[in-house]
Amino acid sequence: MHSEALTPPAALAHLNGQAVDAAQVAGVVLALWQQIDAALSPIIGQRGVAALYKRSLYLTRPSHPCLVPAYEGALRPGEFDALHSTLAAIGSAEATAAAAALLQAFYDLLSQLIGASLTERMIGFVWHNPFSGQAVQDTPQ
Repeated sequence: MHSEALTPPAALAHLNGQAVDAAQVAGVVLALWQQIDAALSPIIGQRGVAALYKRSLYLTRPSHPCLVPAYEGALRPGEFDALHSTLAAIGSAEATAAAAALLQAFYDLLSQLIGASLTERMIGFVWHNPFSGQAVQDTPQ
């Protein structure tokens, strides 16, 4: 689907150097998806973001079967609770790998639709700006 994979998202790569559990990974991933939704919804609409998100889950499921519950739970635009619950219930390494693959699939789909340059301007922050660590600490239980 893509010719050159991006490096892992900065927030996820930042987690690799810390002792975190799956709930913390899930919290960071939830915050990332909420930021992506906030950045893209005014431009392509919540339904557009939701359609790309669901398609990304669909494409990522074969290599990360742990995402099946998130795919089945992706019912309403702007809600990522099923993804959060799914990632919190598995090991942190698996959660990080699945989340990175999902973000990559989303990036690739959006790039195919609007071009890599515009995609980078719209959601490149996911790859270039790691969280300060607050999202890791403030995860819901």
